Amino acid sequence: MLWPFNHFRKPRLASPGTIEAIYGMIVTQAREPIFYRDLGVPDTVNGRFDLLLLHLWLLLRRLRTVQSATELSQALFDRFCEDMDDNLREMGIGDQTVPKRMRAFGEAFYGRVQAYDQAMEGGGEALASAICKNILNGAGMDRAQRLAAYARATEADLDRTGETALLGASFKFPPALPEDVTT
Repeated sequence: MLWPFNHFRKPRLASPGTIEAIYGMIVTQAREPIFYRDLGVPDTVNGRFDLLLLHLWLLLRRLRTVQSATELSQALFDRFCEDMDDNLREMGIGDQTVPKRMRAFGEAFYGRVQAYDQAMEGGGEALASAICKNILNGAGMDRAQRLAAYARATEADLDRTGETALLGASFKFPPALPEDVTT
């Protein structure tokens, strides 16, 4: 419970409703059937996790360029961690094991963020290679190229989205496979 007169706590700039809305958009986009049906993302716990990470990374990457988005970025990451914790418990993972699994999720998140950031900067086939390794379990480079093209198109779309729309959860992810995205 938050006490109304807690002078030591900084006020939240991002409302819980905004955080839930944005996180819900990330989850909804990561659950689009086309990723699993047409792009070969394994429809498994790990496959869904990796696709969720890709979308979270894309949005956090864009939010890095928004000066007032630090708190929102942290809140989205915290919400992701809460979601992972809840999912582990729903799957029957015991209290003793949850911290170890959460540590592994954190390591996976930071490892993929670093790999994807380097790949985006590297250009060429680097992003497709990182996606192939991390999302497609090393198989299906043609599908990885399509996912990389989608990630680049999503990054460009988010880059065109205004800061107010980003911070206010009034944006949308682009279609999973826009007509003009080719390998």
